[in-house]
Amino acid sequence: MAIGRSKSLPTVTPMDVEGIARIQCPSATMPRVLFLIRTGAGLASITGMTADQLKKRTKTFAVAIVRFAASLPRDPITEIIARQLVRSGTSIGANYRSSCRAKSRPDFVAKLTIAEEEADETLFWLEILVDASIVRRDAVEALLDESEQLLRIFVASIKTARGFSR
Repeated sequence: MAIGRSKSLPTVTPMDVEGIARIQCPSATMPRVLFLIRTGAGLASITGMTADQLKKRTKTFAVAIVRFAASLPRDPITEIIARQLVRSGTSIGANYRSSCRAKSRPDFVAKLTIAEEEADETLFWLEILVDASIVRRDAVEALLDESEQLLRIFVASIKTARGFSR
């Protein structure tokens, strides 16, 4: 079978992440980091979400990535991309959880920066799947949107924690 010529391309249902959320990652040695993100309407805007809500959101995203990757065609090239997608997509939640246990503000920023990079990499692999005609864009639109929103959340949080714009 030729790459991207699968008769039934995988589809993903929209993530259950609508609404307003508040992000805070308190630590004993670090002041509470708080920012707000409005989700579900395209561009993120400052609003709010709890650390536990974001943990759940990143875990839900990781599970959706795993399920999506399992549904991809089984050819050598797609399997390599799927493996990279699973690594980066599941790493987002793991690194966010790690940032919640940061021992200092610089530690928090460093760990959250890794989550930011993984969200960007996940977005990259999803775009590669679309651009290589392995999947249709509408089939991964929800994952693309969620990856972009997570990326925006992490960038905003890092800026807040640093106290300035990058």
